[in-house]
Amino acid sequence: MTVIKHKEQRVGVFIDAQNLYHSARNLYKARVNFGAVLKEAVAGRRLVRAVAYVITTESGEEKNFFEALTKLGIETKTKDLQIFHTGTKKGDWDVGLTVDVMRMASRLDAVIIVSGDGDFIPLVEYVKNNTGTQIEIASFGKSTSSKLREAADDFIDLSLNPRKYLIGGK
Repeated sequence: MTVIKHKEQRVGVFIDAQNLYHSARNLYKARVNFGAVLKEAVAGRRLVRAVAYVITTESGEEKNFFEALTKLGIETKTKDLQIFHTGTKKGDWDVGLTVDVMRMASRLDAVIIVSGDGDFIPLVEYVKNNTGTQIEIASFGKSTSSKLREAADDFIDLSLNPRKYLIGGK
């Protein structure tokens, strides 16, 4: 499918912050430049809403990160890190991100999911088949589900120019 991007398109950007954070850390030993990622994803179109789904810890060390996202115009939705009696930790927002996309897709011309998580394939397929909204994925190609890439209308591979989308690292 040919993807059309024009300045009047209403765009929503939904950022799986944990997925991007871990991809950047594992692949490049660096942090994500969320401002650059947002700019690339929006591509000069009309940004209606940008939301980052983030995890909070007891130490609160992520507070400055959340403030930086807000300064970029990215709303943050937070959830506490779950720590189980076995010591296992879990923190993900897949369902929350999915519900927000489903709630907003009909009012957008393009939905951009910033994540490489293959768990979003059913969401991508649902949005494409039931709303007619263009759906795009932006993430580091080296850690992105190939089936997710195939399901989307467009894929922005942040791995093609990592310096542009990273802060620090090797």
